[in-house]
Amino acid sequence: MTLDNVRILSGSSNLPLAQAIARELGLDLCEADLPDPESKAPRFTPGRFPDGEIRVQIGQTVRGKDVFVIQSTSPPVNDHLMELLLLVDALRRASARTICAVIPYFGYARQDRKKTGRVPISARLVANLLEAAGVDRVVTLELHAGQIQGFFNVPLDHLRSDALFHQYITKNHPDWLENLVVASPDLGGLWRARRLGRLLRCPLAVVVTYRGSKGEKERVSDVQVIGEVRGKKVLLVDDILATGGTLAEAAAAVVQAGATEVYAACTHGLFVGDALERLSRSPLRKVLVTDSIDLRAEVRRHPLVEVVSIVSFLADAIRRIYRNESITDLLAYGP
Repeated sequence: MTLDNVRILSGSSNLPLAQAIARELGLDLCEADLPDPESKAPRFTPGRFPDGEIRVQIGQTVRGKDVFVIQSTSPPVNDHLMELLLLVDALRRASARTICAVIPYFGYARQDRKKTGRVPISARLVANLLEAAGVDRVVTLELHAGQIQGFFNVPLDHLRSDALFHQYITKNHPDWLENLVVASPDLGGLWRARRLGRLLRCPLAVVVTYRGSKGEKERVSDVQVIGEVRGKKVLLVDDILATGGTLAEAAAAVVQAGATEVYAACTHGLFVGDALERLSRSPLRKVLVTDSIDLRAEVRRHPLVEVVSIVSFLADAIRRIYRNESITDLLAYGP
């Protein structure tokens, strides 16, 4: 089956990724007027109203087409989320046959339940907004919490990144595999580390951080490494690299516990603030991230960072979805 009825539309969050996916599928990107990603303040541009409101317009017909909108809800999160909602609404009103939101990095995923009183469940609200805008399907990569799938009443394909890291490490860093332990930097991500550990046929460890009581949330009172890492190489596995604090703490903990070398594999590299500098001061020798987020040039060029491409992976998922083929082997179904 050819892809004649497919249209690939990109938001402004990660245009290079969308362009590469379109090339992989042998398609051109659908034209659209979007906000200028370089704009730092509200001003009149082709994608902004004078008061700073986002304006989008699809530049070619999508009537009766199957449209895949590629947009990570990465920083600035609110702008990129609103842009995605407006694109979906525009496509619905332009009579697209189906609309699939491809969200490699799904923002607002940290609040998937109430941990304390008087807080929102942000992930559920975002799911409601996407459905209200008119999405027929959602594709995302390595959700912060797998249960977010249950917030959607439309199909959601939760793609896994462990196979990508497994292939990349096996091909490009086979020396890591000798005497390797795969570890999670916290208890919550243990299931994620377990998946990659199973593929790499490595034992598992976890770093448990005990923090101060309420009012002292940022103060670390104790760090414990569960699992044998002495004399081992350690690969820390996580979904989000934001400030780099958790990763740096975990790297220091496993080295103190006797690890000889420490690496990391994180799906979504946000690199917020001075994260790159913080990680450079840590014992980490290499940090693998995917291109789910459009990385700054200084991050891409840094010797500590290597980028694992998700282009072929997402293009394969889009192709299978359009052809109504199974994508079960691409999905993250748990430990």
